[in-house]
Amino acid sequence: MGDYTHKSQKMKSFKRTLITSALPYANGPVHIGHLAGVYVPADIYARYLRLKGEEVMFVGGSDEHGVPITIKARKEGVTPQDIVDRYHGIIKKSFEGLGISFDVYSRTTSKTHHQVAADYFKKLYEKGEFIEKTSMQYYDEEAQQFLADRYITGECPHCHAEGAYGDQCEKCGTSLQPTDLINPKSAISGSKPVMRETKHWYLPLDKHEAWLREWILENHKEWKTNVYGQCKSWLDLGLQPRAVSRDLNWGIPVPVEGAEGKVLYVWFDAPIGYISNTIDLCNEQPEKFGNWETWWKDESTRMIHFIGKDNIVFHCIVFPSMLKADGSYNLPDNVPANEFLNLEGNKISTSKNWAVWLHEFLEDMPGQQDVLRYVLTANAPETKDNDFTWKDYQTRNNSELVAIYGNFVNRALVLTHKYFEGKVPARGEMTDYDKETLAEFAKTIESIAANIDNFRFREAQREAMNLARIGNKYLADMEPWKLAKTDMERTATIMNIALQIAANLSIAFEPFLPFSSKKLRDMLHLGDIDWTMLGDFDLMATGAEIAQPELLFNKIEDDLINFQLQKLEEKKKANELAAFQPDPIKANTTFEEWEKNDIRVATVKACIKVPKADKLLQFTLDDGTGTDRTIVSGIAQSYPNPEELVGMQVLFIANFPPRKLKGVESQGMILSAVDADGKLVLVTPSKPVHAGVTVG
Repeated sequence: MGDYTHKSQKMKSFKRTLITSALPYANGPVHIGHLAGVYVPADIYARYLRLKGEEVMFVGGSDEHGVPITIKARKEGVTPQDIVDRYHGIIKKSFEGLGISFDVYSRTTSKTHHQVAADYFKKLYEKGEFIEKTSMQYYDEEAQQFLADRYITGECPHCHAEGAYGDQCEKCGTSLQPTDLINPKSAISGSKPVMRETKHWYLPLDKHEAWLREWILENHKEWKTNVYGQCKSWLDLGLQPRAVSRDLNWGIPVPVEGAEGKVLYVWFDAPIGYISNTIDLCNEQPEKFGNWETWWKDESTRMIHFIGKDNIVFHCIVFPSMLKADGSYNLPDNVPANEFLNLEGNKISTSKNWAVWLHEFLEDMPGQQDVLRYVLTANAPETKDNDFTWKDYQTRNNSELVAIYGNFVNRALVLTHKYFEGKVPARGEMTDYDKETLAEFAKTIESIAANIDNFRFREAQREAMNLARIGNKYLADMEPWKLAKTDMERTATIMNIALQIAANLSIAFEPFLPFSSKKLRDMLHLGDIDWTMLGDFDLMATGAEIAQPELLFNKIEDDLINFQLQKLEEKKKANELAAFQPDPIKANTTFEEWEKNDIRVATVKACIKVPKADKLLQFTLDDGTGTDRTIVSGIAQSYPNPEELVGMQVLFIANFPPRKLKGVESQGMILSAVDADGKLVLVTPSKPVHAGVTVG
């Protein structure tokens, strides 16, 4: 393919759609940020296209090469293969548990992938699409290997924290180069590394800049603004050659002479995983998916990449440049990348364990897969970063899934069993209100499809819930439980319409909530469905039996949410302790100087907040002299209930000169320690002693 004009300008429709989702890195499980940003929206889209009867392939897999995996393996004393085997299994099982409907979920350590990636490199190499460059890089003479950025540690030149990595200081967050570090050392041997010359191959992105600018900025103005804007920023800054190889012993060996000890850089190897996984699938199911090249090289196939915003540059600039360099592949038609999801107001961090892990959720919350899918879609970070909170999770379940959707379905089925022996009653002549209700329902259906087609899944799900609201309002307005006392013919019509709406809801929610949709269809004995049936109000035949109703969703009580909040609180405390670094030891002093401080024990007789002073508490102490002592201490924010301190014994310096604080004379200083979370903690004796005893 020499012409890379945007295909929508040449074709109004496609025969098939290839959907890819970013390959999760197999050095840990997946969390809700991954799900909201990539996998739930990709699954919604794949399920929607399948319901429409379109030819679709949904490709996923684990990214299993790179330095972080080797670091984790070294820390645990196992092989990199052990690490990726463990997490690939966890990730794949977790996706299955949430109903992410991949057609294939493979891995980049597969034999197929190694061969495909090596062949891809070799073809570009033979075409002269790479440039060779030598550079100076840190080398560990003791370990006899070049050091990746993460294998070099030292003092941060900005905040002077020890243990900063060669690419970033974890304490201050500053991006670094290995040569920026003060006193660098190898994380492998602990020795001081030396600079040594090494050769690598680079993809000259600058060579592709002109056509990328036209292809993206001129031909893809329909892309999401966050994607288009980030691409424009990269292009406006000017593209530079990017290394496609690195010195490492874990990965796909560079398949050319003179490349011993070098592997394909993970950013080059990983997206080729989409191709190798497609090949695996087509080899396994040729009768269903045909030839793999049809999905990658036929112009009647469109490709959609679902990714997070941190992958925009790779999927919009780097991977298309790789495809263009080959010349035979399709380019992505759209890359609907999402922003980031935060957790309880803080950025999700895998290194700090600040996350809700999918495999843990499935264990803690059995049967709530659709609740999580619903909440993540409702809070999807489609245009900006968004936040997940457990309280919102509870509220959306109880006030929307239970009170609106579940309530309508339950009432419709319960009333049908009560008044019509569990059989669909005949529908008589409809009133104007009946017709208006169904017309509003049909109009809302159109909005769902339009939003999904434009990757606005949050709005599409909102409209699906509006369908349930229409059904709920219809039953509430019609009050068939009252009408049944006087007019069973009219009641039959109302219940027929309610059941037809319920059947439609099982289709409308299928892309979003597949588990509850199947449960509802089973209760209605609806059978196979497709998107064209949506809006058909004769889905339920007169006289058809329906099953005994079961609740689609259950109310979530506070104790379940509090359990999850407590888990997060424990993670937060663990993070604070892990990140805690004591203040530097102060300059030496003498015993004689220290002995001048008269430190004693006192018992708290009373403790109150100082008026108009947020940080101050006023202590009344029994210091053993028979006369009460008053001390003002700035620990109010660490002790919001000062009355609880009464009876506690504290340490104080008795011979500080008195001074007034907010009009109160303070006669000494109470000793406290600063905890890892920044809170002040009173210093107390390990067991009760007499008030007034000295500390020495």
